[in-house]
Amino acid sequence: MQSPEEKFMRAAIREAKKAYALKEVPIGCVIVRDGKIIARGYNRRNTDKNTLAHAEISAIKKASKKCGDWRLEDCTMYVTLEPCQMCAGAIVQARMAKVVIAAMNPKAGCAGSVINLLRMAEFNHQVEISQGVLEEECSAMLSDFFRELREWKNTMK
Repeated sequence: MQSPEEKFMRAAIREAKKAYALKEVPIGCVIVRDGKIIARGYNRRNTDKNTLAHAEISAIKKASKKCGDWRLEDCTMYVTLEPCQMCAGAIVQARMAKVVIAAMNPKAGCAGSVINLLRMAEFNHQVEISQGVLEEECSAMLSDFFRELREWKNTMK
């Protein structure tokens, strides 16, 4: 039987697969409140030609609309890849209670890899972090995507 963390991360993986199908970096996210998914998002940066079209930003916008408030203090985010600096900042600004991360991002992650914006004492809010939930599955999906992208680019030469 899967844990609630695995259940919700699987929902985030389903979102990431939507991005993958669009040839976007497969990052997916869900936001949970009171044991229910209230918002979903996936990476659409290239599709929308928009720097802000990250999975986390999309899900935060939807969750805020659903809750009728920008404060998401009683919510948990499940995301397939460690948030970047923009998304980590938005998570802090939304006052998210917790973020559950599958795979860490040593090149650009801002929840502990490069810097930890979610836990900085200098900010007015710190976010609880859990990492490694379904990490292997999410890492493999990202590796497969980038391998296929390189192969596709090589055939275009």
